[in-house]
Amino acid sequence: MIVQPKKIPIDPKPKPEGVSIIKLTNISFSYSGSAHKVLDCLDLDIKAGDRTGMMAPNGSGKTTLLHTIMGLCKPETGSIEILGSPMETEKDFTRIRSKVGLLFQDSDDQLFCPTVLDDVAFGPLNLGYSRQEAIDVSRKILKNLGIDEFEASVTHRLSGGQKRLVALAAVLAMSPSILLLDEPTAGLDFGVKQKLIHILNHLDITYFVISHEFDFLMAVTDHVYTMDNGKILTDDEIHIHHHEHIHKHGKHPHVHK
Repeated sequence: MIVQPKKIPIDPKPKPEGVSIIKLTNISFSYSGSAHKVLDCLDLDIKAGDRTGMMAPNGSGKTTLLHTIMGLCKPETGSIEILGSPMETEKDFTRIRSKVGLLFQDSDDQLFCPTVLDDVAFGPLNLGYSRQEAIDVSRKILKNLGIDEFEASVTHRLSGGQKRLVALAAVLAMSPSILLLDEPTAGLDFGVKQKLIHILNHLDITYFVISHEFDFLMAVTDHVYTMDNGKILTDDEIHIHHHEHIHKHGKHPHVHK
């Protein structure tokens, strides 16, 4: 049974809708030793209130884009603004990382404490909360996500879907202004996917989500972008749709052009 949480407020002072939260201008990036530009004069503008999805092939640069936003990849050209401030140094990125919540593809990269409650409270403690304040915030988030029954569980013994929800709780506990979600449904069963859809649709927060799953993106976003040759193509430039057809050769591999 899926718990039906109320809309979950995250930022007590959210940015007015229409104000840019993340703005990338003319961003180019190549990995060391490669002449291939993973990001090539790329522009992206995510505004407060946006619920944006991205669907693109493997190797197109989606995860690199998220890492660039977080300051983990340093672009060769271009500028980055987050929450209205230019990001020019590691100190700039360090200052805003608690406000930009990144959910990794692999939850094991994000969860490392003995219990669920410890994992969720880790972020608030590092923000200067007292131990009791961090516990109170964490328990509230776990309850809102309908997973408070796991607070004393050993994190690494949870299922993949349970870990994904705990990782999301750990991100939300830091009250971010925006969520970046990298393939959040990878490896999840139908029930957990439906629960994640319900949670995202009831969050009062801006988010940018990368996924290969068309139905999931349609359920949780208002816009779907893609990437091609290191650039972002927006709604006006693409049309993502279901493709249904019959081939006389049945299941044999074939190519669409």
